[in-house]
Amino acid sequence: MVEGGFAVLDFGSQLTQLIARRLRELGVYSELFPFDADIEKIRRIRPKGIILSGGPSSVHEADAPLRAVKPLAEIAPVMGICYGMQLIAKELGGVVESAVTKREYGLNQVTWTQPFSTDLPKVQRVWMSHGDIVKVPPPGFKVVGTSETQHAAALKHDRYWAVQFHPEVSHTEHGMDLLKAFVFEQCKAERNWNAPNIVEHLLGEIRAKVGAEDHVLCGLSGGVDSTVVAALLSKALGVERVHCVFVNNGLLRKNEYKDVLNDYRGLGLNVIGVNAENAFLKALAGLEDPEKKRKAIGHVFIEVFQKTAEKIGKELDWLAQGTLYPDVIESVSPRGASVTIKSHHNVGGLPEKMNMKLVEPLRELFKDEARAIGERLGLPKANLGRHPFPGPGLAIRIMGAVNKEDLDIVREADDIYISELKSAGLYDRIWQAFCVLLPVRTVGVQGDARTYDKVLALRAVTSHDGMTADWFPFEFGFLQKVSNRITNEVKGVNRVVYDVTSKPPGTIEWE
Repeated sequence: MVEGGFAVLDFGSQLTQLIARRLRELGVYSELFPFDADIEKIRRIRPKGIILSGGPSSVHEADAPLRAVKPLAEIAPVMGICYGMQLIAKELGGVVESAVTKREYGLNQVTWTQPFSTDLPKVQRVWMSHGDIVKVPPPGFKVVGTSETQHAAALKHDRYWAVQFHPEVSHTEHGMDLLKAFVFEQCKAERNWNAPNIVEHLLGEIRAKVGAEDHVLCGLSGGVDSTVVAALLSKALGVERVHCVFVNNGLLRKNEYKDVLNDYRGLGLNVIGVNAENAFLKALAGLEDPEKKRKAIGHVFIEVFQKTAEKIGKELDWLAQGTLYPDVIESVSPRGASVTIKSHHNVGGLPEKMNMKLVEPLRELFKDEARAIGERLGLPKANLGRHPFPGPGLAIRIMGAVNKEDLDIVREADDIYISELKSAGLYDRIWQAFCVLLPVRTVGVQGDARTYDKVLALRAVTSHDGMTADWFPFEFGFLQKVSNRITNEVKGVNRVVYDVTSKPPGTIEWE
């Protein structure tokens, strides 16, 4: 925990990570902890403020995530959001009841009698999602805002702020102003989370963690995250102690293995390339379930790294990976009650037989923070501006079993799609764009003959940090051009569709 940061306690909401993200946007460090984190641990990290997240439970359920909130307020000011507000009310003597016929979901309007800040309007449009309400506030608390249905929407006390809506979501107007008021007015925090400070913080952490004589094996994927990790480690420890490995797993994009390996060498990294395509395709043979594919890929990566470590001829003590905070949040929920979304091949630790420890400098950071660090380290824009590419590669862009023929189809289609994005000047306006090969065939007509070939989906989204995303509104002319090229140039595809699903409810990748 960075000095002067904020502790966000996770009570199970899928929006909890957004709270942490919004605080970092304000220039202060924030970290997620389980709702039942030990009070002494929280006391030791000396947070400037503590936020209790929302969650799917009722405080009256037998297995509801409960904890005493008074000891938290003795450490720092506390803010409760949705379930967090109900918990504060219950624990401190208020009355929480079911809203019965007047539940509040979606957009609502809050009328303030005493806004938390002068930056907040008297009437505010907000986003709500709750079935319980605070019927009677705890002793000493004031109801300072009410909803359209006249339920308590905001409570205030010397050491507590609580709101029944979600200021962290973009649907809430002035949500950032409210969080800003809590951070800087109520908690008296200072902005100290920016690229220069983050870099110095991470370099110090690396040097403190990795022994003075230790050597590190760094797995590279070609993406921003692992590239930034390699640059960070090389700066902290010296290039000669960081042994980078770029693996051709057969799941990369067209010409990517050769091109990216040359890029890495141009950056001055100590890197070797390993061709392990056959091993990965063998492990993936017949697997259709996305979780099984991810786990198989992760297992082979570990085997490849282990064999490569033996060949390097140095005693390698650490394995470095470019794991990001969203990877951790979506893969497992080690810090709270939120539901697992999907596993990531680079999350979950190492097998004992590797006899190596894991170092993941970016594990608590978001994608845009990783890019800012890379820029601070002097990495070229071409490397930092690349769209995210998943560790499992094209294996999770083929719905169903993976084979060489389908991989070649996706590779060719992806090359056309991305090249057209760049030609149209759209690549840098989009967070991530890719093709997905579907496990269905449709009838088509090509060259005056009937075809029965595969369907390819195009995906393109805009996002700030990958936690939420919106589909990109292409002009029809662009989609028409890409579709025509793919169906004419890529053998095996006779139909192209475009995905217009945001995150949530979908994820960015299909698997």
